[in-house]
Amino acid sequence: MKRTTMWIGGIAVAGLAALLVRRLRGGACPSWFSFVLDNPVTRRYAGAERLMRYMDLRPGMRVLDAGCGPGRLAIPFARRVGPRGEVVGLDLQADMLRRLDARVRREGLENVHPLQGGLGEGALEGQEQFDRAVLVTVLGEIRDKAAALAELFARLKPGGLLLVTEALPDPDFLLPRRVERLAGETGFTLHASHGCFPAYTRVFCKPEL
Repeated sequence: MKRTTMWIGGIAVAGLAALLVRRLRGGACPSWFSFVLDNPVTRRYAGAERLMRYMDLRPGMRVLDAGCGPGRLAIPFARRVGPRGEVVGLDLQADMLRRLDARVRREGLENVHPLQGGLGEGALEGQEQFDRAVLVTVLGEIRDKAAALAELFARLKPGGLLLVTEALPDPDFLLPRRVERLAGETGFTLHASHGCFPAYTRVFCKPEL
């Protein structure tokens, strides 16, 4: 009962905060509000260990963390893939990437590379293909979702996996059926489903040639 109360309370507080920021600023979460991205509630449904297990992340892989923010996921991803692997942290906001870069330097990592830009806008042009890509409470914020997913599909290796996590009270929350429809129309196949209301993860696969 206590855990349930804490879960509901955490969702309520995060939801009010997210809606307030959305009303004041609009668009993506501002860098000064990034602390809300890493808390016990978030880790419960989208902790790095959980997501790495869902997408079978292994040493030597190349990963795209789209909407990476200050590196909540990119840092543990980089440790998992090791020196033979690479993590590209993509974000629209330069300040988020500065925070990521500072964390990378503190951690002494050399396999994390910040990249500024938006999905579906050519930000990944010239990038080598990825083994894995993740969108954690990001897809709903993207205006042209079809273009974003098409760009991800093109930059993933055949057999590569795309992980999409959505959770309330994100004001840009997408229902599972819509995410599955958008991914299917792009050419992805559903690989695995995890969770349900109020938070879920879907893992999609780019078919082998």
